[in-house]
Amino acid sequence: MKLRDKVCIVTGSASGIGLAIAKKYVSEGAKVVIADLKLEAAEAAAKDLTAAGPGEAIGLAMDVTSEEAVNAGVAAVVTKWGRVDVLVSNAGIQIVNKIEDYAFSDWKKMLAIHLDGAFLTTKACVPHMKAQKGGAIIYMGSVHSHEASPLKSAYVTAKHGLLGLARVVAKEGGPDGVRANVICPGFVRTPLVDKQIPEQAKELGISEDEVIKKVMLGGTVDAQFTTVDDVAEVALLFAGFETNALTGQSLVVSHGWYMQ
Repeated sequence: MKLRDKVCIVTGSASGIGLAIAKKYVSEGAKVVIADLKLEAAEAAAKDLTAAGPGEAIGLAMDVTSEEAVNAGVAAVVTKWGRVDVLVSNAGIQIVNKIEDYAFSDWKKMLAIHLDGAFLTTKACVPHMKAQKGGAIIYMGSVHSHEASPLKSAYVTAKHGLLGLARVVAKEGGPDGVRANVICPGFVRTPLVDKQIPEQAKELGISEDEVIKKVMLGGTVDAQFTTVDDVAEVALLFAGFETNALTGQSLVVSHGWYMQ
């Protein structure tokens, strides 16, 4: 097992991509923290994953935009398990609108969850990783970390920002064995994406079927959505690759939509 007894914090992991990553980590023997705004859902997910084993999981309430909540959550993890080996900053939402119609409050909310959340969780975990001379920080970027799409000004800005943050963390953490990388999925059929389909159809004046076939999958090589399991496999790669050889990199998982 690649992650036996590694302590892994995965934010926004009560469902979707985060849950798939948590499941993969537990299957590889890790001790996983399901950190999510929805404590009840996080605890239920943790119970199911622990029952499946061979690793174990706990649920933890965490608002990644709150420095106090993040610091308290990470401290609780260290108290329970003594260390932090992997951080997956996955918590995120989506709000689509044209720039001229984009509410400033929505802009700030998007950047707070995606960027402030990544910064605050990193800041809280890095001292523990440096002290133990090793750790992996994984940011959930997107194809939109490299590419742009209409209606997604805040999302594209935030996902581009994660590349810069990862590279700085890689430079600063390298001497102490702390790696940082970004996973950049294409469209993954989660509730977050399902919500976008009617919204984009309305804003672009096209059918929902056209949104799927042309906007979301038109650039892929096989007209297939990326799966949560695809992303989880990459999260396992970055978590288990324990040298600096891959640090500071982004890996696109998009069925060929975007190629580096």
